[in-house]
Amino acid sequence: MPHTRGSSHGKSRGIQKANQDENWVKIMEDAYQQWFELEKETGTSLYRQSGLLWIQENPASGLLKFEDGLKRMDFKYKRFQPDEFKRQYPMLKYPNCQVLYEDTAGRLKADKCLSLVQDLYVKYGGTLKDGCQVTSIEPGSVISVHTKDESYQAKGIVIAAGPWTNKVTSLLDLKLPLTPTAINVCYWKGEEDAYSMEKCPTICEMIANPNTSGPYVGPFLQFTDPYFEYPGYIKTCLYTGTEVDPDYRDVDIDNKWDVELLCDYVKCHFPLLEPKPSIIDRCIYTVTPDQNFILDSHPKWKNIVIAAGFSGHGFNVSPVVGKLLSEKIMDLETSHDLSQFAIGRFQ
Repeated sequence: MPHTRGSSHGKSRGIQKANQDENWVKIMEDAYQQWFELEKETGTSLYRQSGLLWIQENPASGLLKFEDGLKRMDFKYKRFQPDEFKRQYPMLKYPNCQVLYEDTAGRLKADKCLSLVQDLYVKYGGTLKDGCQVTSIEPGSVISVHTKDESYQAKGIVIAAGPWTNKVTSLLDLKLPLTPTAINVCYWKGEEDAYSMEKCPTICEMIANPNTSGPYVGPFLQFTDPYFEYPGYIKTCLYTGTEVDPDYRDVDIDNKWDVELLCDYVKCHFPLLEPKPSIIDRCIYTVTPDQNFILDSHPKWKNIVIAAGFSGHGFNVSPVVGKLLSEKIMDLETSHDLSQFAIGRFQ
């Protein structure tokens, strides 16, 4: 650990609070606080503020609905007028769009976050076992988990296996509506500091779903990040991809329909970038039908808690998820309402 085959590798992840769901905003506020506490405890910089532009082409019905939700919660944001947007961001071309700005959004240094949390886990008495494939699970008041080499017993367990979740829960006769989806993440070289974090925020554009056979529905998100991971390179990806078996993630590595769409997108909106990506990376989203998490006990065994289906937006709230899972497995009142994350919503 860490490894590059799942959903948590890479140098950065976005973090933002704006959402139409009031419960989600509360969870995000908790997440920000916990990341800041980790920074303070360890003296390590994990977060960098960049701001976030929410964009949609006119008539922008999805963005207007999103804005109505922000107003109801008295969420602070800025609405750009077209001329103002052009003056402030001359390196971006969105001529027929409406734009909102969230200033508290930013980037988490994902690789540092992972390393730091693992080190703290060991520091406070935890034991990490790497490379242990689970072969069977015997549920009961005391649960036995068997791997190829060892067996473990506990009064309660948490299954957080990412895109491999159904391969583990199948050992407990449970199949969840999860779609492991390969996402191509592309990096474009730009001119000098044209898209530096000092000049260019993260961009989230709402577009029509280009993958009608995929697991996503409704207004579709496309993310673009300023220079951060690789100096002089913008990072961008579609919020969809190709369904895969996580054990054979790169079998269809030449299937780059999404990269072709991104090339067209960059050509239209980023005039100071090269026309083709210089680097293409891949990760996996594990997607639920409603793109909300699963944070719930097994329907039959309450001492087995499952965390899965983070649908591409789980990393930024991971400290809160960890707290909620610990509360759940100890049968304590949870810090946040988990009803929207229940397994039963799919029945």
